[in-house]
Amino acid sequence: MSKTKTNKPRTTQYDTDLTDAQWAIIAPLIPPAKTGKNGGRPRITDIREVVNAILYLLKTGCQWRYLPKDFPPKGTVYEYFRAWKKNGAWKTIHDTIREEVRVKKYRKKKQPSAGIIDSQSVKTTEKGGFVGMTLVRG
Repeated sequence: MSKTKTNKPRTTQYDTDLTDAQWAIIAPLIPPAKTGKNGGRPRITDIREVVNAILYLLKTGCQWRYLPKDFPPKGTVYEYFRAWKKNGAWKTIHDTIREEVRVKKYRKKKQPSAGIIDSQSVKTTEKGGFVGMTLVRG
């Protein structure tokens, strides 16, 4: 069972928690803690729990303030999320997982050769998204 910052085991397992195999793929892509001359204190937060918390938020769509208390503090999770977005770690994780999936699906290339955008999505975006589509025009 995973542990939080205070080293207490979590009492609840969530469907969004990473398996050991999934964590093995993602763990090497997580930026290391900034320690030494150019950094701060050693990392004490269980980084796997931070990723689990972010996946929980993304899957459930809950607000940051409603993150279950058995995850690391919401402020800690948010700061990691923000930093990884800013430094490109999320893009690297996404690209790596996409390549793994393509290899498992026996694709010839790790990178897709085309993308598909349906015309309805483009029309909706041009009008301002969902809100633009639902406003009454006078």
